[in-house]
Amino acid sequence: MLHLQDLFQWDRFITPSIIKSFYWLVMVLIFLFGISGVFSALTLMAVSPFGGFVALLAALAGTLVGLILSRIAAEFILIVFRINEHLGAIRDQGRMR
Repeated sequence: MLHLQDLFQWDRFITPSIIKSFYWLVMVLIFLFGISGVFSALTLMAVSPFGGFVALLAALAGTLVGLILSRIAAEFILIVFRINEHLGAIRDQGRMR
């Protein structure tokens, strides 16, 4: 849980707490851009059926790729912070001896 005092102290990182909310926000934005692309492609089909079909496939593929890449980016950030926590635990374990 994120507390106000965590914003002013450097003992705890706040990014792992925020990254999940940010991830869901990005997912919603990608989905909305995908829907916008689909409607644009359907509008283009009235002028050029083949061009509209290609744009529809590109919008769907772009949405899928965007969703996957946003998940990879979020997991990468969380992994970096988890590595930092594990290295800190190893360092603290070495100090006990």
